[in-house]
Amino acid sequence: MNRKIFPFLLLLTIAFSTSTLFSQDTINNEAFKSGEYLKYKVYYSSSLGNFTAGEAIITVENWKGSDIGRSKDVYHITGIGNSKGMFNWFYKVRDKFETFTDKQTLLPYAFIRKTREGKYKQDDRVIFDRENNEAVTNSKEVTNVPADVHDIVSALFYMRTVSINDFDADSMYNINFFLDDSVYTSAIKYLGKSDLVTKWGTITCLKIAPMMASGEVFADKYPMFVYVTDDKSHVPVLAESEVIVGSVKMELIEYSNLTQPLSAKEKKVRHNLEDSGKKQPGKQ
Repeated sequence: MNRKIFPFLLLLTIAFSTSTLFSQDTINNEAFKSGEYLKYKVYYSSSLGNFTAGEAIITVENWKGSDIGRSKDVYHITGIGNSKGMFNWFYKVRDKFETFTDKQTLLPYAFIRKTREGKYKQDDRVIFDRENNEAVTNSKEVTNVPADVHDIVSALFYMRTVSINDFDADSMYNINFFLDDSVYTSAIKYLGKSDLVTKWGTITCLKIAPMMASGEVFADKYPMFVYVTDDKSHVPVLAESEVIVGSVKMELIEYSNLTQPLSAKEKKVRHNLEDSGKKQPGKQ
């Protein structure tokens, strides 16, 4: 796994445009709430076989501190990515991404990244000055950032709140996000709907393809297919991507505290917890 892959996977649900978002817009958020927990298993496939590469966990909490967001109501959203098993031997990954976002606008006040991947180590901290459209990082002060700029984690959660009722299969969309001391714009294709068979049953999902820079990791500008639930929650269920050597898949395996349960057309008996009397992550 390369240090660009996990941040990319955190952009699972970028399928919607923020080109008309103003910095003080209030978002009608029915997609997520404090206490949400999402756990993913990451797989890697190559000519040598299929391997479990690691796991990723994303959580949402209320921020109770007063040093970020000027004491406003703030979400503290954390994404953690760790390699597992044999991958720890030749490319150990311990990544942590945190965003502190305003509950009304879902725009971030601060972003923190701690990256530990093989011999590579980097710590980033970004403070967003919303009044002056600036971003202050460990190494520089970036001016003239877009009023609607996100970090890579807040972008994920903002996208989940946007309606896609007017999308069609030929549409292109854009979002601004801040990473590595620079502002990037990602274009997104919406590719229609698809039914996925999961441990909870068959779930209807929206299929999207975010654009990424080709070259070091990705051989194509649109290397990944991402599937999010076709409901108000837009929960990322699956992501599949071709990389330069092999492919990577990220699959939802546990969840809790969603704003609404996953809607499955069919449910496999072995996953019916009501019969077992046991609590399972993913049971609402």
